[in-house]
Amino acid sequence: MLKLLLSIICITLVFACSTEQELFVDYSNSQIEYAGRIDSSKVNGAELYWSGSSIKINFEGESLSAFMEDENGDNYYNIILDNDSLFILHTDTIKRYYQLASQLPKGKHTIEIFKRTEWDRGKTSFYGFQIKGNPKLLHKSEPPKRKMEFYGNSITAGYAVEDTSGKDSPDSTFTNNYLSYAAITARHFNAAYQCICRSGIGITVSWIPLIMPELYDRLNPTDPNSKWAFSQYSPDIVVINLFQNDSWLVNMPNSEAYKTRFGNESPDDAYLINAYQQFLSKIRTHYPNAHIICSLGCMDAVKEGSIWKDYIKTAAANLNDEMIYTHFMPYLEASTHPSIKDQEIMANHLIQFIEDTINW
Repeated sequence: MLKLLLSIICITLVFACSTEQELFVDYSNSQIEYAGRIDSSKVNGAELYWSGSSIKINFEGESLSAFMEDENGDNYYNIILDNDSLFILHTDTIKRYYQLASQLPKGKHTIEIFKRTEWDRGKTSFYGFQIKGNPKLLHKSEPPKRKMEFYGNSITAGYAVEDTSGKDSPDSTFTNNYLSYAAITARHFNAAYQCICRSGIGITVSWIPLIMPELYDRLNPTDPNSKWAFSQYSPDIVVINLFQNDSWLVNMPNSEAYKTRFGNESPDDAYLINAYQQFLSKIRTHYPNAHIICSLGCMDAVKEGSIWKDYIKTAAANLNDEMIYTHFMPYLEASTHPSIKDQEIMANHLIQFIEDTINW
């Protein structure tokens, strides 16, 4: 009888040990920290579009997976564990679990999913996290005291920043917004980060059909009827780094982009200044208390003798607003988009300007 009882106890213990505890954290859980313009109003999941969008969670457990699905299979994410180790996740078009961490020691852990790629690569749907091995969902961290928002083009997106071949490859593998001057600057100040960018975009004309004044207020960048509620995020500092693409295209009257925007009439100085000023005014309307930095660089629009810096200075001065500043990145002469080193130089330049100029 005693042997039988011991056998039953052993079997019970073995069964208990081999039954893995699991906890599914739905995308709608209030302890998930979303950053960026992410649409979490969907019935079954949250949709990620913009560069630099991120999802973060604090938890205890032995392993963690994310339940996700990509529209085109062309997006890449940085997975950051405990603000230290990092690997790249490539999401595909199959709705499935992706293991983000395993064999974790006991105690609190943090995982962050950070979108490297631009919105033209398609959206990614996020449905939730699965925690295994003594799982416990912890409260999300206190929100950062500072907030930043950036409007920009490929420079701000981190386009081809990891392509060291010199070919400036458009392959999304090499784009990494995490290494852009914008994301580096926000991390330096421990600030919340929001990035509205697209390679090729300008204020008056773009290499793509949209210009920034048509895009800046969207939640879903591909849907003109999808509007962002600016009241959801009030940045302390807004950085605008635009006009690089305009500086090329205004001199290309035979291009389709030029013909679409200007017809047969070349835009003069007043037109360009007014266009920038109008966009700047729109940003000020949405953020009446923000410090706004009108920047440009680091490509040839800021080289010596460029008129584009003067356009920005004039537009900013016309608004007579003491919380609007101009700051231009150094001209880093290169045949490709900014490298990792270039992005770090720009970040340090901007960080120094903010520390010297703005009390926030």
